[in-house]
Amino acid sequence: MNMKNIRCACLAVLCCIWAAACASPGAGDEAILRYARSQTAYREGRFSEAAAMLAAERSFVPAMVLKGKAQFLSGDLVAAEKTLRRVLSLKPRNAEASLFLARLLRETGNKKEAQRLTDRILGDYPVDIRALRFAAELARERGTSGEAASAVLLDRAVDASAESALVFLDRARQRWIGGNSSGALEDLGRARVLLSQDSPVFNAVEKLESVIREVSL
Repeated sequence: MNMKNIRCACLAVLCCIWAAACASPGAGDEAILRYARSQTAYREGRFSEAAAMLAAERSFVPAMVLKGKAQFLSGDLVAAEKTLRRVLSLKPRNAEASLFLARLLRETGNKKEAQRLTDRILGDYPVDIRALRFAAELARERGTSGEAASAVLLDRAVDASAESALVFLDRARQRWIGGNSSGALEDLGRARVLLSQDSPVFNAVEKLESVIREVSL
């Protein structure tokens, strides 16, 4: 990549960061730091703690999404629904909030709205793997009448998984060429879990993984 392209890429990244900050007026230094800390708690499975850390958050959308997810996973469905609906009032097409709200609604018996939210996600993001899997679950819960639809949705999820795996494979190659063998192996591991063993992409992942490990010894 030449210097001109590097400058353009850097400018694009800065523009994205600036746009995100402008779109989230509550994203001051303290809010971002609190969000980062709550992410750590969330990843470690401390969902109640993560939700408590973000209890006062009302405008920084990424933090509010995390709060809603943490509330949901800690079993506080009433608070989670309130938080996730608040997110969607600010960002109506937020896929993460929509999917978790759909899951919550299914658990509370409102499958009709859960289906509507899922359909909207797939309308915006047709290859969202998690939404496809959830839509397949909803279809399967309709009984025999939903089995065919569930199978089609799962086929689409498999295709989307293979496409995602190709992205990881491409980045693994780029990282390896750039000297980042550990990063390449990490990407290959993530690609592997998305694929069935009879996939040609799976074979490509295995071959590159073998080469990297052999050269790195």
